Amino acid sequence: MNIQIEKENLRKHIWDLLFKEKISYRVNGDYNKIPNFKGSDFAAKRLSQTIEWDESKVIFCSPDSAQIPVREYALKDKKTLIMASPKIKDGYILLNHEDIDDLSIASTIEGSYKYGKFDMNLPKIDLVVEGSVCVDKLGHRLGKGGGYGDREIDYLMKNEYISTNTPIVTTIHPLQLVFKVPTEKHDKNINMIVTINKVIRIKQNFKGDFVK
Repeated sequence: MNIQIEKENLRKHIWDLLFKEKISYRVNGDYNKIPNFKGSDFAAKRLSQTIEWDESKVIFCSPDSAQIPVREYALKDKKTLIMASPKIKDGYILLNHEDIDDLSIASTIEGSYKYGKFDMNLPKIDLVVEGSVCVDKLGHRLGKGGGYGDREIDYLMKNEYISTNTPIVTTIHPLQLVFKVPTEKHDKNINMIVTINKVIRIKQNFKGDFVK
């Protein structure tokens, strides 16, 4: 089977499953979007309790709805937050908690435009958080099909804002963890998965448990 068809079939399977199980905050489901899953706040809290988070001063995050709690925790914990604009249309947004009087609003796309500074000259990033449709335990990630997550990671790597040792995390609902994600050469892997009930570290040089 063509790999693009495999990917689309897997996306549809996940979107159908989350809709059937009423996991999404969206009434009509997450079709063609990164799932905005119920429990995203618990996954964000679990991420904020990891040593990787504790050791990070600068956090990069995708603009997906499910990662709003991640962005809010970053600002509450006085991290420098870098956010990709939707579809990277306006580049990247730098948010400093000291310049913000409403951290909850600033964590949204609209709020990031209000409080943030558009800047392509970024500081070194300690941790990256991406939204996903699904992932597997080898770190293969499937997005909604636009390639934006891959482009974000590629840009950060090529410009040396991150290294091969940087934690690249996704927060997901357990139903988004699958046995195998079909991959292509250009697909970028993640190395840490956080769900509402567990943390999976994929690289052996991470502190704590890991999956071989």
